[in-house]
Amino acid sequence: MPEVKRSYDGSSRREQARVRRLAVVRAATELFERDGFRATTIAGVAAHAGVSPESIYKNFGTKAALAKAVFDIQVAGDDEPVPVAERPSMHVMREEPDIRRKVAMFVEGLAHRQAETASVQILIRDARHVDDSLEPVWRTLSDEGRTGMTMLAHHLLETGKLRPDLDLDEVRDVLWNYLAIDTYERLVLTQGWSLDRYTQWLTRAITNAICP
Repeated sequence: MPEVKRSYDGSSRREQARVRRLAVVRAATELFERDGFRATTIAGVAAHAGVSPESIYKNFGTKAALAKAVFDIQVAGDDEPVPVAERPSMHVMREEPDIRRKVAMFVEGLAHRQAETASVQILIRDARHVDDSLEPVWRTLSDEGRTGMTMLAHHLLETGKLRPDLDLDEVRDVLWNYLAIDTYERLVLTQGWSLDRYTQWLTRAITNAICP
């Protein structure tokens, strides 16, 4: 009988690679938070994750790129290749007919994402002043945030329920301003506000700024 060749199933290898990648990101997260960006080394992350330094360089490229990967996974909550804007919660928010409730739903998600990503965002923001490799990462975070808020501003304006004197640029800029981690840092991390108090305040601030 002729030999039947078995088709190659790469799903197991892909899953193993995904598990290793997650282990690296989690190790980097722990070391960045414990030791800071400058003191954390690729070799240290590799040892913590149980992989080789060469594999980290191959999959991430640089320590700065690894910091960006930490942010991406924390902001999404997982490593699925689905943008935050396409997540189910954002679809539900876009379907909500009441503009004030729509804003509240957006802010609730935003506040929780800020809580999850505050440490790595602050690390990238501050360490870029002493490590030039982080400057383009910070610019990328800023550009991605502005792009996301432009898309959201388009959606909110299309409802026809915002203040009539507002244009796209102002709505985008209001949203982008409150997306900045600085406000969360001052009120929650420095002043000790609870996440619930911060969320309620942020909802009022954005609602008052853009809703009639």
